[in-house]
Amino acid sequence: MMEPSGSRSSPSTDGLDSFSGMLSADSMSMSDDVRDYVFENSRRYHKYSEGRYHFPNDDAEQEREDMQHAMVMMLCEGKLHYAPLDNPQSVMDIGTGTGIWAIDNLSPIQPLWVPRNVQFLVDNVEEEWVQPAGSLDYIHARQMSPTIRDWPRIIREAYKALKPGGWLEIQDLKCVVTSDDGTIVENDPCAIYAKTLVGALARFDIDLVACVENYPRWMREAGFINVREVVLNTPIGTWPKDPHLARVGLYTRNMIYDGLHGFSIRPFTHGLGWTPEQVEVFLVDIRKALLTSTAHISLPFHSVYAQKPLEPRKRRSR
Repeated sequence: MMEPSGSRSSPSTDGLDSFSGMLSADSMSMSDDVRDYVFENSRRYHKYSEGRYHFPNDDAEQEREDMQHAMVMMLCEGKLHYAPLDNPQSVMDIGTGTGIWAIDNLSPIQPLWVPRNVQFLVDNVEEEWVQPAGSLDYIHARQMSPTIRDWPRIIREAYKALKPGGWLEIQDLKCVVTSDDGTIVENDPCAIYAKTLVGALARFDIDLVACVENYPRWMREAGFINVREVVLNTPIGTWPKDPHLARVGLYTRNMIYDGLHGFSIRPFTHGLGWTPEQVEVFLVDIRKALLTSTAHISLPFHSVYAQKPLEPRKRRSR
């Protein structure tokens, strides 16, 4: 439902009418004003809060996001969430992208027609939320680690927005290429690429790895209880013997292959100071490795979920 300077979707109107007149100057509904873009290195970017979001929102990126959704659904065996939800009536999807998760669950790039119980809001998730306190049953965020600078604040805002007993769930691929059987070599191109992307985004105060590792701790510090974490290996390529995992790996490889230019061009040129030509040359070997590597490589997929207590936290007596 939110991007750092993007959109949020909510598969419910409950709680939305109450703040429809409270939107800040930085909050906009799906109007022509926010369907504005800037173009750079042949890619289209969201103009709202220009410069804060380093990834494109053009047609190619939307297709990649939908493939990513299909990959995660296969990896998770059709589960849209791991949190034990019980008929939630008001749900927020942070950084909803094309809106496919929100629509299945029933940068403004969402469809102009959506189900009646889905609304999109463009706002900056890293500022104070306009969502009324205690109004949501469930908050979901997926693959937002490359975009958020201050996760503890996001998690605290989510805590305030949830009803007692509501759930927060954050799902992310950790940007670390691993191998369980030692087939990865020290200079593996895919591993080098992941480290380079981590370094580039670090120039913008975004830590792709530490944030995923710290979600459970930050949730506990915000007051959440029943913190749980599911970790799955996401194969890159068709090397798994299991047909289901091989299909997941095919989708993962294609999703990464199609997204390489979009993942890289702004972070590498703005963060590392590379020229567009240097980026293109670098990506040649990465694309080749994705298609020809014999290493059994994976990315860890983390789903961390936690519950807001039914009763308010008691302050410790001094």
